[in-house]
Amino acid sequence: MSESYNICLDVGGTKVLGVIFNEKREIIYRLKKRSKSNGDSSANVEDVIVSVVEEMIQESGIKRNRINAIASCAPGVIDQDKGIVLFTPNLPWRNYDMKSSMEKKFGVPFYVGNDVNLGVLGEYKYGAGKGYKNIVGFFVGTGMGGGLILNGKLYTGHMFKGAEYGHMILDPEGPLCNCGQRGCLETFSSKQGMSAYIRQQTSRGRTSMLSADVQNGVFRSKPLKKALAANDAVAVEAVDRACHYLAIATGNMINTFSPDLVLYGGGVIEAVGDIFLEKVLAEVDRYCMPAIRETVELKTAALGDDSILYGDLAMIEAAKKN
Repeated sequence: MSESYNICLDVGGTKVLGVIFNEKREIIYRLKKRSKSNGDSSANVEDVIVSVVEEMIQESGIKRNRINAIASCAPGVIDQDKGIVLFTPNLPWRNYDMKSSMEKKFGVPFYVGNDVNLGVLGEYKYGAGKGYKNIVGFFVGTGMGGGLILNGKLYTGHMFKGAEYGHMILDPEGPLCNCGQRGCLETFSSKQGMSAYIRQQTSRGRTSMLSADVQNGVFRSKPLKKALAANDAVAVEAVDRACHYLAIATGNMINTFSPDLVLYGGGVIEAVGDIFLEKVLAEVDRYCMPAIRETVELKTAALGDDSILYGDLAMIEAAKKN
């Protein structure tokens, strides 16, 4: 019998990454294309998604009838059961029936879920979370995402709005967050939060290797790594501040859920995860009960940028079992 394949996608505000998995859960083809949201229309991003899938099928030489299913992530609030993107902050999608649209185009089952939920799910099934039943996941990137595995199942909350603990308020008088609140974890510990701190310090006359990188947005992870290696004082302070608040948030989640594992992933962790983990470990015990803390492990993600893609695969495999 001929082998079947699954196509998995990581869709963000600026890019679409696609891979093809074989039956051994090995990635046999990979393609990445830039995308750009266009006003209030989903057409541009959808066109890029379609072109990525079509090009992967053509270039890999796989016959269309050997494609078992397609799965994708999207940032924001996703009705995973119905495959509808209810809201996403970085794409022009509101109540977008992605499942119906993609199944009409490709004629195979299509699944979609929240990006960080799928990242944590991927690590739980195939990465650093294997063997654990209760996992709190923090994904540190441009923003701050959260994902929860409770009693071996992905927890998404009422109407799929759960695990948004990047918006846990740690200082009600703190920086204004894009969500409208002040002092959220995201305002301190994400790229946005660290970049804002660096801009503030350089506006006061201090110098940093990252000053140009944060002038009109957020730094990239590789320049941050270089700045830390060079002991750039402002960059070090930004990371120390980020890890301080991440340690507080970690302690709160440990006290709330008593997980087996706290997992850190995302682009920042991929680049400087050892530094983040060391700094969080140095502080976290101050913010949680010792009797709970002693049964919790803290780790960085094992699958790197592929965590979400493996989460897509886990979503497909779960659907097959049902």
